[in-house]
Amino acid sequence: MRIPRVSGRILTWSLALAVLLAGTVIGSAMLGPVRIDPLTVSKAVLNLTGIVAYDVPSAHQTIVTDVRLPRIALGAVVGFSLAAAGTVMQGFFRNPLADPSIIGVSTGAAAGAVAAIAFPALLPFSSVHVPAFVGAIGTALFVYAVATEGGRTPVATLLLAGVAVQAFLGAVISYMLVLSGENLREAVVWMMGHLHRSSWDDVTFALPVAVVGTVVLGAYAREMNVLLLGEEDAHHLGVDVERTKLLLLALASIVTAAGVAVAGVIGFVGLIVPHIMRLIVGPDHRILLPTSALAGASFLVATDTIARLDTLPLPLGLEVGTPIVPVGIVTAALGAPFFLYLLTKREVHAL
Repeated sequence: MRIPRVSGRILTWSLALAVLLAGTVIGSAMLGPVRIDPLTVSKAVLNLTGIVAYDVPSAHQTIVTDVRLPRIALGAVVGFSLAAAGTVMQGFFRNPLADPSIIGVSTGAAAGAVAAIAFPALLPFSSVHVPAFVGAIGTALFVYAVATEGGRTPVATLLLAGVAVQAFLGAVISYMLVLSGENLREAVVWMMGHLHRSSWDDVTFALPVAVVGTVVLGAYAREMNVLLLGEEDAHHLGVDVERTKLLLLALASIVTAAGVAVAGVIGFVGLIVPHIMRLIVGPDHRILLPTSALAGASFLVATDTIARLDTLPLPLGLEVGTPIVPVGIVTAALGAPFFLYLLTKREVHAL
């Protein structure tokens, strides 16, 4: 049976990027204060399935599965989420500079998380996940409500409302940081974006939302392609424009919120990765969405490995294990110069 051309491209690119992700995961799990060979890492990972039982030194098994792999897995999930949401946002706004935070989702998550960190006695949560997630979704809903009038949500109004809400929440966050006292450093590190102290519970929190949300978004790939022609043309081609915009915005916000809630504000993943993949595979969202998500997973695992391997001595007063370089700093340090390079080469175009 002949595979349709588009389906063949999706399968080929997805398999290639899945292999790249597997290699990135194995390579990251090898590196650290204790170096472990790739064969041992692979056996330790396969032991997690319960299907096989390879003989692996107990110390190495513990390092891989209990110390390194939760952080690597969370990095993959968060990168997957941010890149998928960034792809949708760039298509939604028809702007290659759009990213998951453009309507204030990340800022809303930051407000919820900083409130939980700065005033733990006032909020009935044991972690920042729930307040961060609620803050992100609440902000997205508020921005959408402000921008909607008469059943229509103009994209330009949505963008401006997002900018205004981000500015306001930025002021609220700054005020909470002033009042946070001894919790200031923890709040600042969270806002920089990090995967420090990751656990399998974090992965369990974010993974279902990321996968289900991206799959549902993939079902609207045709509509996203048609919306690139403009809302009026999309309407004439049979797309329920306002309903589709609401669904895309809601799903992208939920996927973003799940990633930001467990890892803080990590920039440039949802901006750079979809843009690079668009240059490689083209603008068809049927191919672009899954490939960007997989590439985003590999990108964040790789950048977090750089952050995790930082060997600078600890400043006075910091305990061992304190993240000296949050991964958000690494993604910004790599992403911003690369994006400027694309600008100088005139590789950034309106969609």
